[in-house]
Amino acid sequence: MPVVSAHPLNLLLRFLLEIAALVALGAYGWHVGGHGVVGFVLAVLFPLIAASVWGIFATPGEQVRNPNAPVPTPGPIRLVIELVVLWAGVAATYAVGAHTLAAVFAILLVINLATSYDRIAWLLSH
Repeated sequence: MPVVSAHPLNLLLRFLLEIAALVALGAYGWHVGGHGVVGFVLAVLFPLIAASVWGIFATPGEQVRNPNAPVPTPGPIRLVIELVVLWAGVAATYAVGAHTLAAVFAILLVINLATSYDRIAWLLSH
């Protein structure tokens, strides 16, 4: 059976969703921080934390990730981390007032998850 989630278009969509989540978290930090120094700090801190968690915790053996993850993580935990970061991006987009963009983000995320059923099954079994 071919690995659907490893298709280049699906990988591109996933990458773009990851970047969108980080940008949205930065925008949210700027928004809640009051657009000043605190906003700047939060705009840097929120995506930095999310990207750090994303990069540090990985399931050993996953093909599209670093095989030498600093913190080997069970697949179900990794899946939860990914879902939290990505859906936080959707929520952050909505919270800054970009409701239509948040809806598009959510729809694309659902499409990506639906076409990644093989990867999700793999994560749940490891």
